[in-house]
Amino acid sequence: MSATDAGSAANAFVAGMVEKAINDLYVCFPCRVISFDSASGMAVVQPLFRKADKEPALIQNVPAIGQKHIVKEHEQTIVDQGIERTIIIKEHEEIHFPNVKSGDTVLVVCADGEIRNTLSGQVAIPVSKRMHSKNDAVIVGVLPCSLLS
Repeated sequence: MSATDAGSAANAFVAGMVEKAINDLYVCFPCRVISFDSASGMAVVQPLFRKADKEPALIQNVPAIGQKHIVKEHEQTIVDQGIERTIIIKEHEEIHFPNVKSGDTVLVVCADGEIRNTLSGQVAIPVSKRMHSKNDAVIVGVLPCSLLS
């Protein structure tokens, strides 16, 4: 084998390794919600990007993000028994729980590392070395096609 052939083979090998690493790296992608458990906030989703001839595999136990908002003090006009009056709404916190449904199209992001042991809000050492895995996906929002239907 010549030096050129060995160099070409090494380049092809490295290029193949890089391509495989990139293909196994997940950052953000749209999914269809298959099911959602509102008590746990967990969903089963199916990615909408196809990388092969078969349907993309389902992703289990995907948490959906809720929101906390502070509503500033403000005036609001209400009608009570036909009488219009202005009331003052005091500053307060609102918690919005996720409300995704089967068939919704959502946007999912994949964490930099394993999130399983951090879902309780505690600092934890990841059990595995996986990074940007579909197993660490989180629903961050519902896409407009599901909001407007």
